[in-house]
Amino acid sequence: MNDSNITRLELISENRMFGGLQRVYSHHSKLCNGTMRFAIYLPPAALSGNKVPVLTYLSGLTCTEDNVTAKAGAQRMASELGLIFVAPDTSPRGQNIPGEDDSYDFGSAAGFYLDATQEPWSTAYNMYSYITRELQEVIAANFETADLSRQGITGHSMGGHGALTIHLKNPDLFKSVSAFAPICAPMQCPWGEKALSGYLGDNRDNWTAYDATELVRQSPSKATILVDQGSADNFLKEQLKPELLQQACQESGQSLSLRLQEGYDHSYYFIASFIEDHLRHHAKALNT
Repeated sequence: MNDSNITRLELISENRMFGGLQRVYSHHSKLCNGTMRFAIYLPPAALSGNKVPVLTYLSGLTCTEDNVTAKAGAQRMASELGLIFVAPDTSPRGQNIPGEDDSYDFGSAAGFYLDATQEPWSTAYNMYSYITRELQEVIAANFETADLSRQGITGHSMGGHGALTIHLKNPDLFKSVSAFAPICAPMQCPWGEKALSGYLGDNRDNWTAYDATELVRQSPSKATILVDQGSADNFLKEQLKPELLQQACQESGQSLSLRLQEGYDHSYYFIASFIEDHLRHHAKALNT
């Protein structure tokens, strides 16, 4: 791509935190047809000039880059472990597409980390390529201490779905993976069926490329997938279905650590409780 307009950043905010810097940037995105934002935490090790691994966090429905930055408490462990922590937005914004803002689970803040093929969504809703290509170029051009040969990916709910599918399709780019309460089988739940049909059309054969349960059957990775799921999550049975991912992993030989956390719900209180485990999981994988 190598477009200077793409890689040029505007600093929105900067705050000192645990010896590092928490920043938010905006930039022009060709793939998403407008301005995109992302948050990035630079740990002390990165500020000292050392090459450090990068962990990307994908947020869920209704979220922006702010949710994990403000609520999860990831920066303390990122500082200690020496991880750059990147949190992009969840979708394009302000496309003026009819219906874009009519519901919380489709359109704005609901990009589902796929590349839309249906008009008018295909003009901007290309979050899969944004994460795997465009944001990669932005980070490479602007953060020389980011070691892009050592990257992991994680996320929550819709973002957990994104983390799992993006890793399984790009195991050499994102070498480690984890998820909080992911949508494990979007082809078999209301959230997923609405998003996949709207963005990709009615041919369900085209949906399998964005369904972690289907992908892990086709192409298991060498990584260990860490998944935390709260037992008191209101969306567990209807939308998330971790048992389907677990079954697929058993059938394909994919290494999976699925932990059912008793009494925890779908909120950021749950994520904040286990974010340390996830950062340690990625640091261990990326530093070996």
